[in-house]
Amino acid sequence: MTPQQKAESLGIQFEKQTPGYLNLCIRSGNQLITSGHVSTLKGKLGAGLSTEEGYGAARDCAAKILNSVWNAHGTLDGLRVVKLLGCVNSAPEFIEHHLVINGASDLLHEIFGKPGDGFHARSALGFASLPTGVAVEVEAVFEIK
Repeated sequence: MTPQQKAESLGIQFEKQTPGYLNLCIRSGNQLITSGHVSTLKGKLGAGLSTEEGYGAARDCAAKILNSVWNAHGTLDGLRVVKLLGCVNSAPEFIEHHLVINGASDLLHEIFGKPGDGFHARSALGFASLPTGVAVEVEAVFEIK
């Protein structure tokens, strides 16, 4: 099954986007670089939101990223995931940022393969706040093979 077919089988929605204030996914050479994509879930991890809820929010971010990549490239096929940056809106004592961002990484592993084109580098960081109070924001870099 191709990455595009796998994503569709998992229920990832692919819809045309209207250009906005920022470019959600821009091509530079053989790379696709996304803007940060925010979760629908709002709140703070470790102060009202659980790690499991954050995991789902990060997965939501990754699904939104895939839609933006699809809009820029026309397919998920022929891509390799290079790098993710995951930002977690968290309480000072929260230490499970990596487990939250696994929600995004796991979805990309499922679609592109691990090992394989989904095996990527990653950073998972905690922040005192994120735009509009969202729980998670994720950005990604893909290589066009």
